[in-house]
Amino acid sequence: MKKLLLLTFILGLFFTAQAQFTGGLGGGPKKSTVTGRITATILDSLTKKPIDYATVSLVNTKDNKSVNGGVTDAKGKLSLQNVSPDSYKLMIGFMGYKTKSVLVTTTPSKPDNNIGTIYISSSENTLADVQVQGTKAVIENKIDRMVYNAEADGTNAGGDATDVMRKVPMLSVDVDGNVQLRGGAVRVLINGKPSGTMASSVSDALKMIPAEQIKSVEVITSPSAKYDAEGSGGIINIITKKSNAQGVSGTVNASAGTRQNNGAFNLTAKTGRLSVNASLGTNLAYAQDSRVLFENTTRTDTIGKTTITNIMQDGVSKWSRKGYNGSFGVDYDFNAYNNVSSNIKYNNFSNGGPGEADYVLNNVPFKNISDMDMGFNNFDWNVDYKHTTKKEGEEFTMSGQLSSGRNTTDFQNEIIGSSFPAVNNNNTGKNQEYTIQSDYTYPFSKSTILEVGAKGIFRNINSEFSNNANQDFEYKQDVASAYGVISFKLSKKLNFKGGLRSEYTDISFNTEKAGIQKNDYFNVFPSAIISQTLKGNATLKLSYNRRVQRPSLAYLNPFRNESDQFNIRQGEPTLRPELSDNLELGYSTFIKGSVINASVFYRRTGGVIESSITPLKENGFEKTLSTYINVGVAQTYGANVFASYNPKPKWTLMTNLGVNTYEVSNTQTGLSTGTFLNYNIFGRSAYGFGKGYNFELFGVVNSPRRTYQGKTDAMVFYGASFKKDILNKKGSIGINTLNPFTKDLHIKTVNNSVTTLGNKVSTLYQSTNIYYPLRSFGVNFSYSFGKLKFTEKKKIKNDDVKQDQQQGGGMGGGVQQ
Repeated sequence: MKKLLLLTFILGLFFTAQAQFTGGLGGGPKKSTVTGRITATILDSLTKKPIDYATVSLVNTKDNKSVNGGVTDAKGKLSLQNVSPDSYKLMIGFMGYKTKSVLVTTTPSKPDNNIGTIYISSSENTLADVQVQGTKAVIENKIDRMVYNAEADGTNAGGDATDVMRKVPMLSVDVDGNVQLRGGAVRVLINGKPSGTMASSVSDALKMIPAEQIKSVEVITSPSAKYDAEGSGGIINIITKKSNAQGVSGTVNASAGTRQNNGAFNLTAKTGRLSVNASLGTNLAYAQDSRVLFENTTRTDTIGKTTITNIMQDGVSKWSRKGYNGSFGVDYDFNAYNNVSSNIKYNNFSNGGPGEADYVLNNVPFKNISDMDMGFNNFDWNVDYKHTTKKEGEEFTMSGQLSSGRNTTDFQNEIIGSSFPAVNNNNTGKNQEYTIQSDYTYPFSKSTILEVGAKGIFRNINSEFSNNANQDFEYKQDVASAYGVISFKLSKKLNFKGGLRSEYTDISFNTEKAGIQKNDYFNVFPSAIISQTLKGNATLKLSYNRRVQRPSLAYLNPFRNESDQFNIRQGEPTLRPELSDNLELGYSTFIKGSVINASVFYRRTGGVIESSITPLKENGFEKTLSTYINVGVAQTYGANVFASYNPKPKWTLMTNLGVNTYEVSNTQTGLSTGTFLNYNIFGRSAYGFGKGYNFELFGVVNSPRRTYQGKTDAMVFYGASFKKDILNKKGSIGINTLNPFTKDLHIKTVNNSVTTLGNKVSTLYQSTNIYYPLRSFGVNFSYSFGKLKFTEKKKIKNDDVKQDQQQGGGMGGGVQQ
């Protein structure tokens, strides 16, 4: 009840405050997004006959840049769609005719303008055909974020979102697809909104999204107080493809390969103020053999006695993955100032398969037969309303979202020829999440802008374990938040943006074994950023923010996963959230068409959550229990350098180098890991041969990763693609490969644990060698149809929730450990 009263109070204050503004509810930092159309008929001044295929360019009068255009039809008619309100010059030209310029103006209240008939006269001079093209840089560096334009990178064809993330600057992805930003946990959004699928498991959710559906990935290292405080390392926002062209348009993508097959279809129909869009994606990964070599040794020392238990495992899992996702959205402009939109998304994904392994338990051989299947499905529905006013930049929005998900884990295994009982069990998790949010932006001037808002999130998670009701788990988490952000100029070249966000979290959870428990807390999250514009388009930026990382269901769920009877996994519902303070100094500059972005940062994280292994003795045999604990405090120092360079106009070189330290300490337990260095390196080379031929190479190196108990070896990924534009550049066909010279990706992880209980000391050594079948070859095809947008001619520019680390799936087949 407390949380509902708090949220009602916050929303009441918010609506009372915004109602005082005489400018109405409205606006954002940008102009109204409503668009209109310009129509005309082009005739010969003498014959009065229509001029077909006359070239028309719409030029903005403020900067003389072409923003739209097209050609006339057989009747001389012209229709330019998707035109933003502004003042323009309509430039009309045709071979043998004089170029003619006509002034045109559209406004938010009258976005459409029918010019009528325009006459052009003949001339001995000819007008060359207007070349219309646009080239988007793969990386764009903006003041508050770095943008990776996935649609401009040909090496992504045939992959999924996990493959895309491996090439995004500052991100590191482990072999299971878990993502970190500069060594810290991240909050992943889809088109600026949270997803129930992401809340369950980021690694599995990313595998559901074909790479061809991703337009770009935004990496936000210094989020303002407007954003949810979730994500100790920052925010990743995945933008999916969506067309803004009038009429019907869309894309079709398909890929087939030795590792996985993908398909994606996007369709947009837009007429006047109404826009409808739909998408469908599917992926299938073949069942492939993933080998696991496992060793577990437990030594127990008591007074005068030492006991050693040893388990050796050599097995193969033959896992496959399949999934599909779809979305449908409607967007409607009532007028220039009122817009409503709604979108539904559905995801379905499953992976798993049979496996068998040879066990040696204290020199006695056995064989284990197993089978496992994990399923995920989720439904998201959101409704958004936006109101703007005649005051540029003023905006009011209301948003609501419903998210409903269901996750299942079924496993069974039997150790042949032993007295160990067979295991056959399943777990079903159900997630319901409701979100309501309101935001208001008011510009006092072009440089002074106030943003305020309130938000409520209500989560209800239930986990049912088929064979043991004592492990059933009900978890409720409600978050009420409010924020305020102000931005203004300190001087002509010095800008400031700062804010404060408050969040009250109300948690209650119930287990049949322990009953109902509570865990409420209140946090305040400040943020501030100062940016200085230097000579030569260089920028210097200093930022600070506080973030939180709440544990997800995979960390909290107390059910015992006994898919491997000797290595049991279990969540911990009493985990506390991670709290981190982040300080960053960044510098970016452009030098003769090249871009360099460099930053150094410091992060202090309290209550770090990590996986922990401890000995567990059951039925007279030593086993291993893997769970999660709040280890201690981590202090991280790091740096990141991104650079892009064009040795030749058609050749682009790009690299990103990130380094950060790892160190965890706990004064209460006496833990001190020492300081270790992590790094990740990304390199890319792209060359255009002309006539639509393009070749690209990329490589990623992730250093060894440390935890307080162990170490995981380095990982290396590399690949290439060759693509040819076809069908008048509306389509492309290509081939790609990933790790062509290495069949398997070998990952070795070693953990050590020492547990003292009275006079008993248990020492645990665990070694895991995983061989993932990563090598792949594939072919891909893409095609864009419908009415395409007319873009200005451009030169190549170079201005370029903590998730479970034990999830199955992997890359090309999961591994049962």
